[in-house]
Amino acid sequence: MILHSFIENCLLSALVAAKKAGDEILDVYLGDIDVTYKEDDTPLTIADERAHRAIVEVLPTFFQNDIPILSEEGQDIPYEKRAQWEYLWLVDPLDGTKEFVKRRDEFTVNIALIENNRPVVGVVLLPAIGTLYFGAEGLGSYKLEKIETVGQLLDEAGNSSGKTIDLSVVVAGALRLPIHETEGIPSNQINLVGSRSHGIEALSDFVDEMKENYDKVGFVPAGSALKFCLVAEGTADLYPRFGPTMEWDTAAGHCVVEQSGGAVLAMTGKTPLAYNKKDLHNPHFVCLGKKFKEFNVPLSIL
Repeated sequence: MILHSFIENCLLSALVAAKKAGDEILDVYLGDIDVTYKEDDTPLTIADERAHRAIVEVLPTFFQNDIPILSEEGQDIPYEKRAQWEYLWLVDPLDGTKEFVKRRDEFTVNIALIENNRPVVGVVLLPAIGTLYFGAEGLGSYKLEKIETVGQLLDEAGNSSGKTIDLSVVVAGALRLPIHETEGIPSNQINLVGSRSHGIEALSDFVDEMKENYDKVGFVPAGSALKFCLVAEGTADLYPRFGPTMEWDTAAGHCVVEQSGGAVLAMTGKTPLAYNKKDLHNPHFVCLGKKFKEFNVPLSIL
């Protein structure tokens, strides 16, 4: 495992922060959920706030770094200031609040490290399921089906210094992505994953277009950043997104997909999504699994 020590330390910081945020979320999830609404009518719970507080407390202190944190709560930071940042954390403490409120287990904690506008570390935790996806440049992407493994390491470290946590132990207990891989050029069957809570006409039209190019087109609805992870592991081949998203919604999943051999491309121009832009909204995009990237499936059909 060849990994720059700075990237390794940042990944460990993100793992710790995600685990602590997940614990806060589950504490609320297992009780009564009180919901308030933001100005745009999106739901907000005390779990969002507690998870955000846990992440903000852990990331700057775990390795004594001063990397700035950008999230929905801090989106008003002037671009002129943000543009000077070489590194930043992009954080969504509770992605899939609608799933959380409806007590579907597909909500996630998303933490990504951005270096010069691209994600180089990504952690996606599903607290209710106990599954963790993570990726880093130089490491690849992995799925850890027992988040307790990370918890045990933290306990052994005394929760005091991440430098005592052996990342190789975490990696050894995880599955390298993609897990499900097809030999050769993709067959005449394609599996799509899409939003469970944001289904729109454009997505339906996209599915219809795929049916013109493939004999069999499967579609699986899923919530939050889990959609990226299903592509990264090979359960799904494509994830098209036509609805609105922000940078913190996608950065962690983008890293996991990219480090598994896939790609996340803007629909227009087919260039990788960029981060820390002046406008923090993402364009419509498509997430490609490894086999589609490697075998140069014509992007014109997308």
